[in-house]
Amino acid sequence: MTTLAQLRLLQLVSPALPVGAFSYSEGLESLVQGQMLVDGVGGIQPWLEGELHRGALNIEAAALPSLMKALRGWSGRDSSPDSLAEQGVVVELDGWLLAQREAAELRAQQRQMGRSLLQLMAELGWPLPAGEDGVPIRLAWPAAWAWAGVCFKIDPVDVVTGYLYSWVASQLSASLRLMPLGPTEAQRLQLALAPLIQAVGKQLVRSDPRHLWNGGVGVSLAQLCHGELYSRLFRS
Repeated sequence: MTTLAQLRLLQLVSPALPVGAFSYSEGLESLVQGQMLVDGVGGIQPWLEGELHRGALNIEAAALPSLMKALRGWSGRDSSPDSLAEQGVVVELDGWLLAQREAAELRAQQRQMGRSLLQLMAELGWPLPAGEDGVPIRLAWPAAWAWAGVCFKIDPVDVVTGYLYSWVASQLSASLRLMPLGPTEAQRLQLALAPLIQAVGKQLVRSDPRHLWNGGVGVSLAQLCHGELYSRLFRS
C-alpha cells in the first residue's frame, strides 16, 4: 500500500520540483565539448556508476541522516540550549559539505537549489526556524533536502536513496540534451542503475560522512573546467 511518506518522496524527486536542477550539468557539458564523453550509454553509464561508488555525492548522501536528526531537534525545541546546539550541528555540517565542492559553479548551484527548496518548503507551510539572532539561516542543497525529509516525515533511508535517484535523473536529463542518447535509452539506464542506487543508499544511511572519501577526481576537474567554456547550455 502506498503511504503518505512515499507519495511525498515522489513529489520531492519529481522533475517538476521548482529548484532549477534542469539548468545544471555538473561538469558533463565540459566533457562533451572536450570530446571525452560522447558515446551515449557507453559514456554516461560509467560516469554515473563512478560517482555512485566513490564521488562527493556519497559524502552528501551519508550526511543526510545526521542533518535530519539535528534539524528535527532544532525545529522542535524553540530557543532552548539543546535547540541551539542542534542548530550549530546543522550549520557546521552544511558548511563542511559545501567546502567539499571544489568548483565555484558547484557551490553556487548548491546554494541556489538549497535556497529554492527552503523557500518552497516555507510556502508549503514548513518554514525553517530562524537562527539564534532571529535571521533565517541559509542552507545548501543537501541540508535543504534533509529539511524536506523531516517536514515530509520520510524515513532516512528513503531520503538518502531519493537523493541518489534524483541526482542520477538530473544527470540523465542533461545527457539527453548533450549526447546522442535517446529517452528510451535513458530510461533503460535509470532502470538498470536502480539496484545500485538501492544498495548504495542502504550502505550510506549507516555511514559516517567524515569517514568517507571522494575519489571523483575526474568529476571535479570537469566541473572546474566548465567555467572556462566559450559557450554553454548549462550553469555548471
